[in-house]
Amino acid sequence: MTGSNFFNTKIEFLKGVGPMRAELLQKELRIFTYGDLIQHYPFRYLDRTQFYKVSELDESMPYVQVRGRIRGKEVIGEGRKQRLAATLVDENGDQLELVWFKGVKWMQKTLKNHTDYIVFGKPTEFNGRFNMAHPELEELAEEKQTTSFLQPVYNTTEKLKAHRIDSKVIAKMMEHLLKVALPQVQESLSPELIDTYKLMDKRSAYANIHFPESADKYNKAKFRLKFEELFYIQLRLFRQKVVRKADLKGQIFNQVPTLTEFYKNHMTFDLTNAQKRVVKEIYGDLTAGKQMNRLLQGDVGSGKTIVAFITMLIAADNGAQSVLMAPTEILADQHYVGLKQFADRLGINLGKLTGSTKAKDRRVLHEQLRSGEMKMIVGTHALLEDVVQFQNLGLCIVDEQHRFGVEQRSKLWRKNPRIIPHVLVMTATPIPRTLAMTLYGDLDVSVIDELPAGRKEIVTVHRFDSHRLRVFQFVRDQIKLGRQVYIVYPLIEESEQMENYKDLMDGFESVQRAFPEYKVSMVHGKMKPQDKDYEMQRFVNHETQIMVATTVIEVGVNVPNASVMIIESAERFGLSQLHQLRGRVGRGAEQSYCILMTGYKLSKDSKTRLETMVRTNNGFEIADIDLKLRGPGDLMGTQQSGVLDLLIADLSKDAPILQEARAAAQRVLHQDPQLEQPEHANIRRHIQSLSANTVNWSRIS
Repeated sequence: MTGSNFFNTKIEFLKGVGPMRAELLQKELRIFTYGDLIQHYPFRYLDRTQFYKVSELDESMPYVQVRGRIRGKEVIGEGRKQRLAATLVDENGDQLELVWFKGVKWMQKTLKNHTDYIVFGKPTEFNGRFNMAHPELEELAEEKQTTSFLQPVYNTTEKLKAHRIDSKVIAKMMEHLLKVALPQVQESLSPELIDTYKLMDKRSAYANIHFPESADKYNKAKFRLKFEELFYIQLRLFRQKVVRKADLKGQIFNQVPTLTEFYKNHMTFDLTNAQKRVVKEIYGDLTAGKQMNRLLQGDVGSGKTIVAFITMLIAADNGAQSVLMAPTEILADQHYVGLKQFADRLGINLGKLTGSTKAKDRRVLHEQLRSGEMKMIVGTHALLEDVVQFQNLGLCIVDEQHRFGVEQRSKLWRKNPRIIPHVLVMTATPIPRTLAMTLYGDLDVSVIDELPAGRKEIVTVHRFDSHRLRVFQFVRDQIKLGRQVYIVYPLIEESEQMENYKDLMDGFESVQRAFPEYKVSMVHGKMKPQDKDYEMQRFVNHETQIMVATTVIEVGVNVPNASVMIIESAERFGLSQLHQLRGRVGRGAEQSYCILMTGYKLSKDSKTRLETMVRTNNGFEIADIDLKLRGPGDLMGTQQSGVLDLLIADLSKDAPILQEARAAAQRVLHQDPQLEQPEHANIRRHIQSLSANTVNWSRIS
């Protein structure tokens, strides 16, 4: 059996698994084959040499090991509130309470009284005593059998544990697998790469990532597997880019008469240097004869919309139509209103198509798009409907593209069967470089990294709940100056776990009580779209002075007169979310303020987020810190992108490895675009063993 066929073997055939366990592993961990199991890497390791006494414990410790004897256990409470409590006594006679809220019956049967155990878990202090919830347990006698320097701990689930498949059982399966699998592992990187980067061979890397023989070998195994994973992702993206640039022709847009007139006679402000640089990059793409595929990143208020309009003008000057698609009606309206004033001055027919466009207006729009009479249109998902047809669609601009699925976007590209439109993707969500290289590695990236002249930096402060009266007085002073205020809450209804956080309804009532002289709007995610738009509109029209809302306002709405953003329970929000919310103010010429309200009890991460917000307005710096705090999985929409099915690399920590892997992938393709040379045989064979639609090319099969 060849290597790749071997790794396709169904998991049930492995010693110690069988059909019942196989079904559970498939459902709970998506482990179907030998290849899936060998790449189910430990998420941490136990250093069996380090033990703590109960008297040495401290709440700030992450996970610790304590040796002791179980002296007594009892089930407390009834029904769903049931828990199992046991007392562990260490050699000094100090006590540690162990608690289980799940799997109570099984634990009660398994846990032996008057027996010595090693327990591993997070210590927390309650009423002067330390306890550990759901610790991992190991009878002391078993510990002597371990051969590895570090003991692997594998991800498992409550359901697997209930069927007695815990981390130790998975480790046992892994031992059986490695015995038969290691001889079948084939090298998947070229000798040159292994030599240049001093990489451990693949067999040893698998052996030492699961059961490290020493700290040095563990580190080399980890570097090897991370490098390979990131190398193949970058290789795939570069190949897509090369293929696209070679195969996909683009319309050539080299005439710019209207654009010149716009610059000379109708533009009431100067572009920033960053905007000029980006326009130049886009113009280079549009005249190259290849399809443009560019990502435009720029913080809220950096002037992306005017760059989009300039690009649409270039398309119109060359007989092509363009669309600007936004994720919400409010955002589409805002783009439309902003661009219509310029389009009117230039005599250009600019349309708008959203879900609420009336049927008779739609018919006119459809007709004008088909005949080519309408050169530009702004809209929402409504643009994707089959009935919307163009005479010559040459440019698609997608705003906040993470809100649209891949299938939706490609529907737009297919609206021109003759030649694929140029594509410009815009986002105000700053994406850290490492993530941009991985998520959008096949796009060219442009960045607007300066704000237009006259924009003042938003002043951000952190205030505790005890300062509320002073904050409310500040709000009154601002409203008297004619300004408007946002107050944002994290939740709609109070749920049991969150009772200590202000809920929106309470907040709305308390704001009305605190400001009886002013009118208050309210917007939240559970409202019907038309009600939401109505409330938003009242605020935009200055009929209300205060807008109480949840995060639904984070993208898009432009109210230049709103100059104060108060974020309640700010510790509950992620960093990029706080930054997005702050971007709702500072749209006008007045000084704007963002006030972060919290209680006194804050975690270390919350403090870091709040300090970062107060210190900097730079979205890219904020995105990098956010990535370090949260890891990549949560960042806007990356879950659905499918790119981040990373098995071992971590974009928040592995930027240096990513840089090297990226350079290596670029060099390999530069030397040998088709991977035909003998020294790249391993790479070629590895890619051929994968299915074409595999996103992560470092996977085994």
